[in-house]
Amino acid sequence: MEKTFKITGMTCSACAARIERAMKKLDGVDEAAVNFAAEKLYVTYNEENVSEDSIVSAIRKAGYDIAAPDAKPEKTPAQLLFRRFIISLCFCVPLLVISMGHMVGLPLPKVIDPIESPLNFALIQLILTVPVMLTGIKFYITGIKNLVHLSPNMDSLIAVGTLSAVGYGLYAIYMIIQGHEHYSMHLYFESAAVILTLITLGKYLEAVSKGKSSQAIRELMELSPKIATVRRGSKELQVKSELVRIGDTVIVKPGERFPVDGTVTLGSTSVDESMLTGESMPVEKNIGDKVIGASINKNGYVEYTAEKVGEETALAQIIKLVEEAQGRKAPIARLADVISAYFVPAVIALAVIAAVGWKIAGESTSFCMTIFVSVLVIACPCALGLATPTAIMVATGRGAKMGILIKGGEVLETAHKIQTAVFDKTGTITEGMPSVTDITPVGDLSERELLTLCAAAEKRSEHPLGESIVREAENQEIELPDVENFEYISGMGIKAVISGKKVLLGNTKLMSENGVDTAELVKLGEEYAQSGRTPVMCACDGKSAGVIAVADKIKSDSRSAVEKLEKSGIECVMLTGDSKKTASAIAGQAGIKKVVAEVLPEDKAEQIKNIQGKGRITAMVGDGINDAPALAQADVGIAIGTGTDVAIESADIVLMNGSLEGVDTAIRLSRAAIRNIKQNLFWAFGYNVLGIPVAMGLLHIFGGPLLNPMIAAAAMSLSSVSVLSNALRLRKFR
Repeated sequence: MEKTFKITGMTCSACAARIERAMKKLDGVDEAAVNFAAEKLYVTYNEENVSEDSIVSAIRKAGYDIAAPDAKPEKTPAQLLFRRFIISLCFCVPLLVISMGHMVGLPLPKVIDPIESPLNFALIQLILTVPVMLTGIKFYITGIKNLVHLSPNMDSLIAVGTLSAVGYGLYAIYMIIQGHEHYSMHLYFESAAVILTLITLGKYLEAVSKGKSSQAIRELMELSPKIATVRRGSKELQVKSELVRIGDTVIVKPGERFPVDGTVTLGSTSVDESMLTGESMPVEKNIGDKVIGASINKNGYVEYTAEKVGEETALAQIIKLVEEAQGRKAPIARLADVISAYFVPAVIALAVIAAVGWKIAGESTSFCMTIFVSVLVIACPCALGLATPTAIMVATGRGAKMGILIKGGEVLETAHKIQTAVFDKTGTITEGMPSVTDITPVGDLSERELLTLCAAAEKRSEHPLGESIVREAENQEIELPDVENFEYISGMGIKAVISGKKVLLGNTKLMSENGVDTAELVKLGEEYAQSGRTPVMCACDGKSAGVIAVADKIKSDSRSAVEKLEKSGIECVMLTGDSKKTASAIAGQAGIKKVVAEVLPEDKAEQIKNIQGKGRITAMVGDGINDAPALAQADVGIAIGTGTDVAIESADIVLMNGSLEGVDTAIRLSRAAIRNIKQNLFWAFGYNVLGIPVAMGLLHIFGGPLLNPMIAAAAMSLSSVSVLSNALRLRKFR
């Protein structure tokens, strides 16, 4: 059983790690992953051993809560944080003026002057600090609770740091009352208030950025129309889209969106499917064609039968895939998780060691307090926790908008290492539908006359090659004559009388058995076969009439896709069950140098294993049911979205528009995402590696300045925002 929970109350990656640990302690939970950026928990569990109530109880016991997945709060997290920031700022500005104004020559009233009235000077600062602390009460509730549970997080650092500063301030007030008025110069109330205000600002900017990073999901959700027009009996009704039932006749007018998936039963139109495929060109739809929910009806009135509704629609499946992908961690993310789990306790220990060390070295208590608070504040590991999930969210969201569904962070990380791309032939490199490529008369008939006779004969046949000949005649708007004495001869072809002429259509054996001189036909047939085309021979009244060549054409973008991959250093291989001759011809047209032909469907996965056995990270690109085992075996399975549901389910990446150029785009997107994650981790780690020693007073040893706690708070907030801003650059990926 898989379940997604919306978590509230998380403040950093240490919170996410704590929830994961709580889940893994439950007997029956197989897998648990928290996406801190999306605030979601993904759990795979055995219902026989653990219930949903037990999972919710464990989450609450860990200090967090559950929100309904579709719950819409009155205010967004960003709005709530902005309000908290403004309230804090209103008290923080006068506090800064009172506490530090006299240092820059700002006059203070005698009643609160530090020289004239030191006690009032201290008390007014305390009075202004308390509302800021109350505004940021969540930092204290979460931070102290986590400290008690021996799993301190970022809030624990903030709580300990600011409470220490305020605690020292209260001690100073006591000393002033005792007559030690010089303590009015050793107050840290403004540090506590400014730290809380700046961190609230940082969290607000984070919330805004996180909102942007999940924008792709929201945009997809908003695509589906809210109201559908359906015909039930003789009535046309306006109903909510989620109330459309399978089998309903749905009416869609020009400019409207299709509410659900189904098949056209009346009318024709062109449809904009770019929301699903990334393809900007409208697609023609006629009776019998499939339409996809949320696509746009451009210019015709159509009616269609609803076949997939609710969570079964293609759009709902895409949203589900993208959400799951954003929740699955890349291996690189686990590094940040492990470090975060040990990081916070280590920082608290370093802060204590630094403060005690400086005290032993003879420094004042206020000096040691500055060191202690600065270390705690500057080390908050927010940036570390956001580095990976934000980049994954933005990359997978961007991919979805381009018609590329990437099913998880792990896939994203593996894809950037692909060395060999293996392609199926039919329906992947080729169109998957045979069509006429050549019409070559050898007797007295013209091309049109030869096509007319062949198409008329094949009209009665059900052979795929015959269908392509009939389709070609229809494309040329040829009216087909009546057929008499039709006879299908298994393994050879067709005999028929058409417009008084005795027509033979088929292979060499049929011609030879009926006394036709095949020399010219065989020569033409061999030429076509060499280039991967299938020849269909025709004779009329006992004489050679000509050859029609049929082939499954390669897709228009197959060659350019292969060229792009090879330019990127990726080896391209064709894997097919077709004959070596045909496979080599198609591979040549696509620019693929290595071909593995005549492979049975059940052996395709074994061929992938052989390539992997040489130490190569391998992608399999396919579209059919017979490709599913190979897609699953490959390091990265890439399915053509126009293929079968089984292939799409088995794949790690789905190219919704069916274009092979999506393979190169997906790999380049994964490379950009991993590069972005590495940059984020570098800045997050680098910031802490440089910041903590400075906060501990390293520069001061060599005569340099101390790091003020307020500057430490600003730097900490800035590091998180810089990581998020860097991740959001992926939204501009082309």
